[in-house]
Amino acid sequence: MKARHILLIVWVAVVYALHQDIWNWTKAGPLLLGLLPPGLAYHLGYSVLAAVTMALLVKFAWPAELEDDEPQTKTPPEDKAP
Repeated sequence: MKARHILLIVWVAVVYALHQDIWNWTKAGPLLLGLLPPGLAYHLGYSVLAAVTMALLVKFAWPAELEDDEPQTKTPPEDKAP
């Protein structure tokens, strides 16, 4: 396993742990920009972090063989027309 895969696993674990925002459960204020409650503002930022995480996973951990346009067969099937 490559070092970058290990870093990605640790990154996903950290992002997963950040999703459990127990510190915002009882807060109702102060409002962010006079509009967003703390829990909603936190999840807005978390959603951006999750999108960045998915982009990193696609860029660095996506299997290259899934991008092949042609199947990996040794001999193509013969067309037997009647």
